[in-house]
Amino acid sequence: MSTAERIMPNWTTGPVAAARQVRVYGRMTRALGLLLEGEGLDCGVGDLVDVLDASGQAKLRAEVVGFRDQSILMMPLQEAANVRPGDWISAVGHSPSVTVGSHLLGQVLDGMGVPLHDEGNCTPGDDAREMALYRTSLNPMQKARIHQPMSTGVRVLDGLLTLGEGQRIGVFAGGGVGKSKLLGMIAGQSAADINVIALIGERGREVREFVERELTPEGRARTVVVAVTADQTPLMRLRGAYVATAVAEYFRDAGQKVLLMMDSVTRFAMARREVGLSIGEPPATKGYTPSVFSAIPALLERAGMGLEGGGSITGIYTVLVEGDDMSDPIADTLRAALDGHIVLSRELAAVGHFPAVDVGHSVSRVMPEVVNAEQLAAARQIRALMAVYEEARDLITIGAYQQGNRADLDQAVALRDEIETFVQQGLDDLTGWDETQHMLQRLAARVMQ
Repeated sequence: MSTAERIMPNWTTGPVAAARQVRVYGRMTRALGLLLEGEGLDCGVGDLVDVLDASGQAKLRAEVVGFRDQSILMMPLQEAANVRPGDWISAVGHSPSVTVGSHLLGQVLDGMGVPLHDEGNCTPGDDAREMALYRTSLNPMQKARIHQPMSTGVRVLDGLLTLGEGQRIGVFAGGGVGKSKLLGMIAGQSAADINVIALIGERGREVREFVERELTPEGRARTVVVAVTADQTPLMRLRGAYVATAVAEYFRDAGQKVLLMMDSVTRFAMARREVGLSIGEPPATKGYTPSVFSAIPALLERAGMGLEGGGSITGIYTVLVEGDDMSDPIADTLRAALDGHIVLSRELAAVGHFPAVDVGHSVSRVMPEVVNAEQLAAARQIRALMAVYEEARDLITIGAYQQGNRADLDQAVALRDEIETFVQQGLDDLTGWDETQHMLQRLAARVMQ
């Protein structure tokens, strides 16, 4: 049953001189695991609901995730402690949104879009506006085409796996192979106007370390970080991904060139699985519910090019492959949904090769559209030599390689050190786009000798 609370009359100039405003309350009926059930409210999926204590003060905020008969299914945005049967519930009155503006630059936000630590003045300015968290992507026929490269400052990417402005690409790797360091390196050196970095499900220790160690002061000044740690509720982890995407959309709509980096989309999928299983979805592959495989493309499609003459969102999404298994269902889904993939190798990381990019198993599907024929030919030559060397690596290791049997292998061995110098790069080794192209062409010229 619901009740209504009368408040002071609201006098208007309309036909009704005094209209009563009422606020409707419902009751909490059940709490089981991650799921809360209530009844008596008129609300929709995605709306926010407050659970109230005896004095009428909100003690918990939840989000409506579904319905069962006459019951409202909700999931809490924080730990659901001290929730009791019969607690009053009240609709907040709007769907989830976040206030976005230039005041967020340099800030670290939580899953509600609130700064975790106010760095300077974080008061919304005249340019601030509310951005809905759950939006549909732009009409694909109205999006601009990807036609120019996005410089990352990382030689192996800019030279051999060139990203396009507005491209969405995945970084596939297991734990501990340098994903976060690579993201920090790109954030500090990329040609983007704005960086938006989403740290989803990370260890709390790593958030401050990433912000203070991986981001340079210059990089942080043009960066918005959204951090939702692993100890927070699955719904909050989901919101973190949507908050970061909404922030990126705001700056794109303002005509900015945005770089959106999410670490990791796998933890987003895991959080969506927890939500789905809690509300009764049937498990499918590896326990992932069907909604996971629809939520991922819907999230990714919001990145990309904006309208003609507008801004862009270049998306880099890390994919945590369990046990380095590239056939993981989430990895398979993302390979199909993204415009390319960068594979990080544990073997390369183990020998100190940074960035540990496995060039042979990586691809940028838009590279032919954004680079000239000269760079494309040079990149293909270098990739071919790297593939030849990898094919004969065992023979070379055991000393069975004999010079003169294969010209391409002889060349791959002779240029091995120069290629390794090109594809490896220190964290503080700043390399601009023009310098990378010069090094690549000089290396390709050596191949032709």
